[in-house]
Amino acid sequence: MRDFPASSDHALLLLGRLDGRLCNSPAADIWLARARLKGASVLSRFAGVPVSVTDLQDWICGRTPPPRHNEGLNDPLSVAALFHFALSASDSHDPVARATLKVSRTLLDDRKEAALWAPEDLVRFGPAWRTAQMLLEAPYSAPSFLGIAQRLIDARGSLDTPVGEGHLVTTADGRQWRIDPRRFDVGWILACHLPGAMFAAGLSLRALPAFVELPRFLPDDASLLAEQIATMVAREANRGLAELGRLEAKLAQLPTDARVTRRSKAPLLIRLELAYPGLSKVAVAHLLGISHQGATKLIAQVEKLTGRL
Repeated sequence: MRDFPASSDHALLLLGRLDGRLCNSPAADIWLARARLKGASVLSRFAGVPVSVTDLQDWICGRTPPPRHNEGLNDPLSVAALFHFALSASDSHDPVARATLKVSRTLLDDRKEAALWAPEDLVRFGPAWRTAQMLLEAPYSAPSFLGIAQRLIDARGSLDTPVGEGHLVTTADGRQWRIDPRRFDVGWILACHLPGAMFAAGLSLRALPAFVELPRFLPDDASLLAEQIATMVAREANRGLAELGRLEAKLAQLPTDARVTRRSKAPLLIRLELAYPGLSKVAVAHLLGISHQGATKLIAQVEKLTGRL
């Protein structure tokens, strides 16, 4: 967080502007889908398994296995597990958020992927994740960054740190000793629920999945942490407004005389392409419930109409 400190009032002003724009924007669903991937990417860096939004898009669109799945045993957790925890923290109260999550899980079911690639991580981090959600998303007495900051500090002290199994080492001459169990950081778990905490505190109208960046080491001073959260909120709200404006401009540029029938799935595919660029024909067929041949023709039609946005 190298930004200059932002006042709480300025951060709340920008946050309210983004909230208001999302309430009436034709691109709100696309923005939320993209913000969800961005938030997962931010959390991955926090958790020590950095992956980019492009890596996640490649996985969702069926082009690659989970990122980092074959990079050894030193990662603190699997990206598949982290992605599942990040998506599961989405706002269940918002119908648009639920709809975009359903589309995402139609392309790639994060629950099945986590059970396949990272069942141990689900067991190891699940209890701490659920406890953090209960603590951070409980009702707040007043809508303020200070209240959220204090709740984060209190929750950090209340969480049981997940512990890995100690390894038994045997030397060539037969001597053995056990390495101390590995303790895992819980900062990313707290950050995962920050959008939900902002919603529960009444600072936002929905959980905004990109608002998950916290300092690597939480300070003990709630006032200092509140300033850091306000700076992050101001920065992400600015970026969110710019991204929303860009998406609305792209939608406005779409041809109005495309000569498609009312039953055509081309307009829907155009929106899906904005949320998940580079969908394969297999993914399109699965998502839209059409044959692979129909998906190939539909992709070609959309490319002709839009030049592949």
